[in-house]
Amino acid sequence: MKTNVVVHRDFRIATIDSRLYSSFLEHLGRAIYGGIYEPGHPTADEDGFRRDVLDLVRELDTPYCRYPGGNFVSAYNWEDGVGPREERPVRLDLAWRTREANQIGVNEFVDWCKKANTKPMLAVNLGSRGLDAARNFLEYCNHPGGTYWSDLRRKHGWSNPHDVKLWCLGNEMDGPWQVGHKSAYEYGRLADETAKAMRGFDKSLELVVCGSSNSDMKTYPEWEAQVLEQCYDSADHISLHMYFANREKNTLNYLARATKLDRYITTIGGVIDYIKAKKRSKKTIGISFDEWNVWYHSNQQDKEILARDEWPDAPHLLEDIYNFEDVLQVGGILNTFIRRSDRVRIACIAQLVNVIAPIMTEDGGAAWRQTIYYPFYYASRFGRGTALQLVVDGPTYDSDEENDVPYLDVSAVYSEDGRTLTFFAVNRHPSAALDLDVRLEGFGNARVIEQVEMTHGELEAVNTAARPKTVVPVNVESGKIEDGRLRAALKPFSYNVIRLSV
Repeated sequence: MKTNVVVHRDFRIATIDSRLYSSFLEHLGRAIYGGIYEPGHPTADEDGFRRDVLDLVRELDTPYCRYPGGNFVSAYNWEDGVGPREERPVRLDLAWRTREANQIGVNEFVDWCKKANTKPMLAVNLGSRGLDAARNFLEYCNHPGGTYWSDLRRKHGWSNPHDVKLWCLGNEMDGPWQVGHKSAYEYGRLADETAKAMRGFDKSLELVVCGSSNSDMKTYPEWEAQVLEQCYDSADHISLHMYFANREKNTLNYLARATKLDRYITTIGGVIDYIKAKKRSKKTIGISFDEWNVWYHSNQQDKEILARDEWPDAPHLLEDIYNFEDVLQVGGILNTFIRRSDRVRIACIAQLVNVIAPIMTEDGGAAWRQTIYYPFYYASRFGRGTALQLVVDGPTYDSDEENDVPYLDVSAVYSEDGRTLTFFAVNRHPSAALDLDVRLEGFGNARVIEQVEMTHGELEAVNTAARPKTVVPVNVESGKIEDGRLRAALKPFSYNVIRLSV
């Protein structure tokens, strides 16, 4: 099956914000305790952080990490996580029905970020709390000294301010499950007043307000319109969340759901433009897609854990074990973000370690890369620069989600230094190879640097601690440059990265 693609050096979508490859850690399950932090582990450093996990995180080169939630943040008192550890209270987390020992708080998290070569994206509680707690939290984190909250941070052992510039104003406030759930008007007003107070401290902050938790919410997309009506002038980004599942075991339907993600972004982009015009504003609000991933493998296990009513410490919640099929889905999601980088400025894979995560650990034991680690790694490493507009002509299929879904899902990134052109390509066809024929316009001296391929005979194949390399990328040599064209064979159900020197 042949697919023709045209790419031109000057047909550009947008400069990709590196924050598109950000991550997320919540006080949930074993993301923190047993994930990034395990003082008794053989690889633990002087602060109790697992070095094996740090190595894997640094390899992903994720520029920002969102923290501390998620649903957790909507009933979280940030003051519980600072000061001497032996004096910190143990609290009940209402979001996930677990106990929180508060052994990791904002100071330790910022220290971890420095070791992981990432930056903090902090969330404030606008569920059970509000403006006053948010401004105090900001002052504690960012003021040099000489005030109550900044001097308290210094007393706790962190003399230098954390200088956190990126802040989320609450989490999923449209969701009835959320502690402190609000109407769009209530939340929009609170977000606006909180933003104004935070900007009274520092006008250079970037602030993210809550959009819809998913595009199936009854209030979508009116929620975004009402929220932005209240706080357009004081916000910088609006957040969206989406998770993907294949409960019906229909791979083609599952992979077609990336088209739903594209519609979601397009719709909210339209809402942003509408409110911008209504406000006669010069500013364009960006989209922060700060929760996304595959999430369904662990649902039954999670129900059983939560049904025990034990209020456990760091239970094995949301520990999806990802398979090869999920590689294809995650590759398609990342391609969508690249193609819509004109709108999506920030995106956070949810989450980073153990909890619906690319990295898994055993308590006291190994850390390893899940299957989805690899498409995120390649996109983060080679997906920075300029997203190019592609013209694609190839075979399609109809699905429950959308008709005329292309078998080839592809994006292209022209590097910041102008030296490389990278294609990220997913062949969604279950049995046929795709003969890729790319006309290279404006890239006269192109040559293939490498072609990376991920495929497997079993869609449900997984990586485990005992067999961590069951599903891994391999280098192949099918790609060739002939007569100004890139020609390559893409195997059925495969994820591919083709890098050209240009």
